[in-house]
Amino acid sequence: MQLIIRWLITAASLVVAAWIVPGIDITDNSGWLAVLAMAAMLGLANAFLRPLLTILSCPMVLLTLGLFLFVVNALTFMFASWAAQTLFGAGFVVNGFFPAMFGSIVVSIVSFLLSVFVPDKS
Repeated sequence: MQLIIRWLITAASLVVAAWIVPGIDITDNSGWLAVLAMAAMLGLANAFLRPLLTILSCPMVLLTLGLFLFVVNALTFMFASWAAQTLFGAGFVVNGFFPAMFGSIVVSIVSFLLSVFVPDKS
């Protein structure tokens, strides 16, 4: 149940990002299906790709005092969008690096704010 709630929180934060950030568009008529597919791909990318990118970019992260993690987040966001379009035909489009970076920031903030209202099991 907790996984479904987190998935829906991510989907809602993706809708907010598409609404706020220019360059992120939901182009599909079945908008919620595109958002749910993107949320699933973003979860998988954050679970598998982001740790690998973080390890590979460790020297840059240290040199920039952690600011390079914004680049890692943007690349993960762009990959998730590409994968959702390729695998599911989802119409969640990220048009470039800076929309991906700002979109990942918006998704992080909105997900955090929505997670505050969801009770934890513990």
